Amino acid sequence: MNLKPAQFSSLISAKKKIKGEFVPPPDKSITHRAIFLSSLSLKKSCIKNPLLSADCLSSIDCFKKLGVPIEIHKQALIVSSGKESSTSKFRSFLKPNSKLDCGNSGTTMRLLSGVAAAQNFKSCLTGDSSLSKRPMKRVIEPLTKMGALIQAFKDNYAPLRIKGNPNLKPIDWKSPVASAQVKSSILLAALFASGKTTIEEPVKSRDHTERFLKALGIKIMSNERKVTVWGGGSLQGLDLKVPGDFSSAAFFIAAALLVPDSFLVIKNVNLNPTRTGFLKVLKKMGANIEIKNLKERFNEPLGDLEVRASSLKACSIQREEIPFLIDEIPILAVLATQAQGESSISGAEELRVKESDRIASMASELKKMGAEVEEKKDGILISGPVFLKGTKLNSYQDHRIAMSLAIAALLAEGETKITDFDCVNISFPNFLKELNKLID
Repeated sequence: MNLKPAQFSSLISAKKKIKGEFVPPPDKSITHRAIFLSSLSLKKSCIKNPLLSADCLSSIDCFKKLGVPIEIHKQALIVSSGKESSTSKFRSFLKPNSKLDCGNSGTTMRLLSGVAAAQNFKSCLTGDSSLSKRPMKRVIEPLTKMGALIQAFKDNYAPLRIKGNPNLKPIDWKSPVASAQVKSSILLAALFASGKTTIEEPVKSRDHTERFLKALGIKIMSNERKVTVWGGGSLQGLDLKVPGDFSSAAFFIAAALLVPDSFLVIKNVNLNPTRTGFLKVLKKMGANIEIKNLKERFNEPLGDLEVRASSLKACSIQREEIPFLIDEIPILAVLATQAQGESSISGAEELRVKESDRIASMASELKKMGAEVEEKKDGILISGPVFLKGTKLNSYQDHRIAMSLAIAALLAEGETKITDFDCVNISFPNFLKELNKLID
């Protein structure tokens, strides 16, 4: 069966299945952070197996405009050594001659705000129409408290005009949201501050930045909800291979669980415990998933997953679980349509300010397919199992919505067409090609 861009022929008989081995695309979160930290380092870095998606290319482009020499090769990024700044032990950046366009990438804009806040020049960070609707006050407030001057549209949205301060002050910051982007923005700014900065979150978010900083020789301590970093240090050059992206693998995990008689081996995927809440929920739902060949590289655990088609029962996901599976909620909604009973997701209002309003997007499109869905202010209720039917669907130009609906289309009777499907290029440009390989 051939799946063409923006259109899915989902006439899958009982004999069709997902079968084979799948190597996920490189991890987007880790690629972003590798680009940022190698750009701060004075020494040459080699980032093997980077994700060259639209979001990560936005980060690369912004640092090139800041004067960082980055070579893009097929299997690696080479970041050349740099000159030490007169105000820190990090690379000296050039004042950009144009706006720093972050595209659709919230990670680029929020983390770059932390770097720009410590420079001795002015920067203007922009993004596309979607990014310009995402809240930035959550980084503006702590960075302003540290000493940067930031102007934003309606005090909350891009474009961000940042007048940096090379003499940033350390702070103790209690974040109202559990967000790895917010935390990382403050951590990057804190590297330039004299003294220790502490960030407390309501629930621990992804900890890739902390793991990176520790591996690169920065003094940093963390516990369940707090992380403290000491400024004034310097960064070693990076030499790492980026593991597979768990959030991208999640769509293939779901496909193998839902399509009868499927068996899929997913190789070399990142298994950071702050990213794999999805696996814990699936286990509670009765999913047949085994972890194999667990190992650790550059402070990050990775391994293989064996996934078999499974009968699933409904799940209940609470607020404290959301940070560990925030990107997987859309595909969890698809899984819930095939699980026995009523599944509930609550405490997930953060999904309303992603690339799209992901609660409203999934509720609307799954209803079109015949699912029993009730949208809540902070989540969603879904009853199952139901037979899905093919129809015309809207991706809302949101990559995770598009890929989630693609998996739903594999189960649906008839043909499903998804508009603006090319938005998957943000994180997984070869999604259709890889899915086609596995449909037996």
